Amino acid sequence: MPSDPLPVPPGDEHLVAGTVAWRRATLAMFLGGFATFAMLYSTQPLLPLFVEAFSIGAARASLSVSAGTAALALTLIPASILADRYGRDRVMKISLALAALIALVSAAVDDFDHLLLLRALLGVALAGLPAAAMAYLGAEVAAISQGKTMGLYIAGNALGGMSGRLLAALLTDLGNWRLALFVPGLLGLIAAFIFWRCLPPSRHFQPRTAMPRRILADARTIFADPGLPWLFATAALAMGCFIGIYNYLGFHLMQAPFHFSQSAIGAIFLLYLVGTWSSTFAGQLADRHGRRQVQWWMVSAMLAGLVLTLLEYLVLLIAGVAMFTFGFFATHSLSSSWVARRGKERRGLATALYLSSYYLGASLIGSLSGFAWTHSGWNGIVIALAIGILTLLAIVLWLKKLPVDGDH
Repeated sequence: MPSDPLPVPPGDEHLVAGTVAWRRATLAMFLGGFATFAMLYSTQPLLPLFVEAFSIGAARASLSVSAGTAALALTLIPASILADRYGRDRVMKISLALAALIALVSAAVDDFDHLLLLRALLGVALAGLPAAAMAYLGAEVAAISQGKTMGLYIAGNALGGMSGRLLAALLTDLGNWRLALFVPGLLGLIAAFIFWRCLPPSRHFQPRTAMPRRILADARTIFADPGLPWLFATAALAMGCFIGIYNYLGFHLMQAPFHFSQSAIGAIFLLYLVGTWSSTFAGQLADRHGRRQVQWWMVSAMLAGLVLTLLEYLVLLIAGVAMFTFGFFATHSLSSSWVARRGKERRGLATALYLSSYYLGASLIGSLSGFAWTHSGWNGIVIALAIGILTLLAIVLWLKKLPVDGDH
């Protein structure tokens, strides 16, 4: 962070990088994003333990992950409507606190159906934070600081997603699956306390009624925008391809010539650390050069990294995955901040639609790319995902041509 705050224009009370209020806001949003994804993905490495503990099949055990993510995706738009009606900061605070309590309770269940119910409720509770976060930052942070600020929030998401998986795996070795669910919940509770204390109140929030007619009118306006629907498409394609590469990378590394063990494959998630840096770095570049210029660079990095994974040299493959991860988190950071900017007074609903597209793309492309693996192995995965990324590149190059409307 800069040592001296940037000058604030007279009469402008937006948060500017370097000020005390901005530092408090970025700390709160970073920890909120971290806790959200640490709690959401903490069950992923525990699936074999659930099979043994509850005498269930692997497919049923996987519902402990999908119950939360599906509930999150379905609740994003209702949560954004509540945030636009009752206040984004208020909804985010309540969301994070409730989710932490639910995560703690889930560590005490004895029945798998009860665990699934609690994981679904966790997804519902968590939805309030991502649904309102980008709209809050888009409204409260000065335009000159939005790229960096959104990058820090996305960095928290990336670090939380990685840490939730790694921490759960480590805690099962030290204790059991209950400890692996309890500790992320405890961390979520601590994050919620800091979030409540540090997040500045909304100064530029204008409540919007939750009437269906108004919501439908807002949706029509959003989809009539020349850029927003295409930004939703970038979310679906980028996240879908990202999930696709990580879903099948482990299978690839278990085969010749790599022959990775299961624990070594788990260490691959450490590459998420690249994302915690790239999202902030891309945001800073966007603040200087404009996100429409920087965005296509980052998608090109995704494509270059994907192609590099075709080489059967471990160092080059890991470098390729790291480059892909770098480009993905940067692209997500740039697109999400652009949606918050273009959405204007409808940014709450616009960001919820963006995130719904994000998780829908993860579900569809992440699953459908499995057919490419079945038929053609890693080469098939690369070809399938390359089609998605080339489509993504075409979209962001088209977005470069949009008339500038205060969203650079």
